[in-house]
Amino acid sequence: MPAKVCKSFLKRGKEIIKNREIFLKYFSAFLILEFICFAILGASFSVFGANNWFNQTRNLLHENSKNVSDLTTEVLETRINSDLQGSMFMLCNNISMISKAINADIYVCNLAGDVILCKDLVTDEYEIVSDGKCIVHSMYHIPKTIINEAQKGDYSNIRTTLGGVYSKEQIVAADPIIVNGKVVAIVFAATPASTGAAAFFSSTLKAFLLASAFSLLIGAVAIYFFINNILSPLKDMSNATKSYAKGDFSYRVRVRGGRELESLLREFNKMASNLAMLESSRRSFVANVSHELKTPMTTIGGFIDGILDGTIPPEKQNHYLEIVSNETKRLSRLVVSMLNISKIEEGELNLTPKQFNITNDIINVIISFEQQIEHNNIEISGLDKLEPLLVNADEDMIHQVIYNLVDNAVKFTKDGTITATAVKNSDKSVTVTILNTGSGISSEDLSKIFERFYKVDKSRSFDTKSAGLGLYIVKTIVEMHGGSVKADSVENEYTAFSFTLPEYPPGN
Repeated sequence: MPAKVCKSFLKRGKEIIKNREIFLKYFSAFLILEFICFAILGASFSVFGANNWFNQTRNLLHENSKNVSDLTTEVLETRINSDLQGSMFMLCNNISMISKAINADIYVCNLAGDVILCKDLVTDEYEIVSDGKCIVHSMYHIPKTIINEAQKGDYSNIRTTLGGVYSKEQIVAADPIIVNGKVVAIVFAATPASTGAAAFFSSTLKAFLLASAFSLLIGAVAIYFFINNILSPLKDMSNATKSYAKGDFSYRVRVRGGRELESLLREFNKMASNLAMLESSRRSFVANVSHELKTPMTTIGGFIDGILDGTIPPEKQNHYLEIVSNETKRLSRLVVSMLNISKIEEGELNLTPKQFNITNDIINVIISFEQQIEHNNIEISGLDKLEPLLVNADEDMIHQVIYNLVDNAVKFTKDGTITATAVKNSDKSVTVTILNTGSGISSEDLSKIFERFYKVDKSRSFDTKSAGLGLYIVKTIVEMHGGSVKADSVENEYTAFSFTLPEYPPGN
């Protein structure tokens, strides 16, 4: 049982790590960066701190060796002839107190390099040792070169053994004792370099480590929330893409963060809305095309089978063959529309502009719908007012535009009027308008009718022979010519489609 629980726990841990891999990478990177920064700071602090400590220690030794030098000079000049024993006691006692106060070894040497005064010459009974020699310092002998250097004043050395006097490196400062303008002795003050530095570093390191640990902890918490806040939108986007991959486009990410992130999230949601609309249009298109293909194919197949098996008598065969012909043409138009859509999306639909009379095209297209116009009892208006208008455009494409608009008007007009107009504008552009009376288009649908696959069959339901491609093709072709297209409608009154072609298409 424990093994099973442990295995489950490890599995769960691996899943968490896998799901939060990006977070862990960024979090680890920031922590490592923070640690490196503190390490660099610590190293820099150690170097500068050490130099500062050595300089402060050297200055302290210099200050006190100077004090001893000044005091010794004063004693030698004023009391040497009156109370030699008392003067020595006072000097040695003073040296002893200063040595203990600054934890240094202070003594006075003659010019031969031998120690003549030190802190150890005073006994515990506050007396000068009988022979006047210190057991420790009597063994010291300062080299002549150092004595000569010290006589010049301001002698100091951060790391020296004073020519073998000390076994370990010392920080040393020395000042001459000058009596009546002549150097008579040298005061030396020394303290171990390693011991003092180790104590300084130990106390400093403890304080630094404590402050660093506290700062790292605060930094880790801040980094956790900071990275979590940054990656949270990415997690939302990841969940959204998983939802989109399953076909559910309803998921939206919450817009938050800085200006750049907010812009990204808004664009992501906009993309999701476009995908949802495209998916809805695609499904609608597939359903419509399936219906458009199925209905004529069923009609064609049924009538052909009826003719072949004799169900339809010979005297009625021509009538049904005419229906089959119309359905075949309908299929052909649908296939042409699909091919045009494919060419437009792949950029293969190229312009071959030339000058032609657009008025003739309008008249010819309307005449080609003569049977449907008569069947729907439609009155054609405006043809008698059309005047010849020359345009520079791709004639076949513009013919397709006019055909689609007239076809759209004829399909949705019953016992009404279709009016065609064409005018030349002041900028030499040409505007063509196809207006039909009828049910009209709602304002909601009017803003979408030029979208690919969009159909308004629900509100214009007396003819559903449309795949929702005609107006999209119209808009695309007109815009390829550098023109514009618009729609205007009042429900239960009229619908008008207009397109404007510039004097010359782009690149011409």
